[in-house]
Amino acid sequence: MATKTVTDQNFASDVLGASGPVLVDFWAEWCGPCRMIAPALEEISNDLGDKVTVAKLNIDENPDVPARYGVRGIPTMLLFKDGQPIAQKVGAAPRSQIQQWLESNLVSTQSQAG
Repeated sequence: MATKTVTDQNFASDVLGASGPVLVDFWAEWCGPCRMIAPALEEISNDLGDKVTVAKLNIDENPDVPARYGVRGIPTMLLFKDGQPIAQKVGAAPRSQIQQWLESNLVSTQSQAG
């Protein structure tokens, strides 16, 4: 499952209204670390596509949502569950670290709900 592009216009429906967890990657074309983690996010999306939706939001084209959530540096990844941000990771990291962070937060949300 490939990553999904979200915008200021469809953020409410595609992220806040999503039935499952959504990882939003706030990025920009000019951001080297953002481009470094993009392939890792694609792979994670393929591996965990049934557990989480991986979405990308370009902060230059969509300034409203990053401002609403206080995104100051990129890359920033916010994990949303039931319309609420539940975890945040700022900065580039190897795929293994991103996936470990994501999976640990997904597990903690399941145990809270379960």
